[in-house]
Amino acid sequence: MEYKLSQKLIAEFIGTFLLVLIGTGSAIGAALIVHQYIPTGAIGALGGFTEWLAVSWGFGITAAVVIYAIGKISGGHINPAVTIGLLVTKNISLKDGIAYILVQFIGALIASLSLFVIFGNPGVIIGHLGANAPATGVTAIQALFAEALGTFLLVLVVMGVAVDKKADSGVYGIAIGLAIGIALTFLGPLTGGCINPARGFSPMIITFLAGGPNLLGYYPIFLIGPIIGGILAAIIYNFIGKPNED
Repeated sequence: MEYKLSQKLIAEFIGTFLLVLIGTGSAIGAALIVHQYIPTGAIGALGGFTEWLAVSWGFGITAAVVIYAIGKISGGHINPAVTIGLLVTKNISLKDGIAYILVQFIGALIASLSLFVIFGNPGVIIGHLGANAPATGVTAIQALFAEALGTFLLVLVVMGVAVDKKADSGVYGIAIGLAIGIALTFLGPLTGGCINPARGFSPMIITFLAGGPNLLGYYPIFLIGPIIGGILAAIIYNFIGKPNED
């Protein structure tokens, strides 16, 4: 069964919107809790251990349920790094890939705007709408490398369970959700955990436009790192996943 491009784009928009809304919304809540109850001694880029662990798995669980909901329509990319990896390995056309990336960014931006409406100024000034940034002592290069590795895991799993036609189609949603949760648990204390250029950009730009701090200087980390990691994972799986036909 094939869906129209318009149907796929609406699915990608909704999926990315929900991922960023719930995932970064959890990050805002964690930041507000830490600010109110734990003003000092926080661990990691997002706050205390419990808070960023909850945020990591909030993203993972949200991704899993969203992918099960829309995966049959659009493939459930909900992440430009995933789409670019599939584009490089010719698992999606250039036209569709560009359209997917555009609606993913739009969905993420509207999600961050919605969170500004929900949380107001505290969400911007304290929570930065869930924007990512390297933790204290983590350099830009370290953060970029870590983001590339986290995205490598995600896209490798996507290729193995969702793109590879030999895979069991019933497990792809939970497998991808687990990959995201594990990756963000690793990245949480380093970068806050992004692995998604649309998720990385939207809270930064809305925070800046709403009068909060300008964090856009960090964005190259969360654009370049995930794209490199996603492309490498897709290319490597495209090689190792082909059976020997000799």
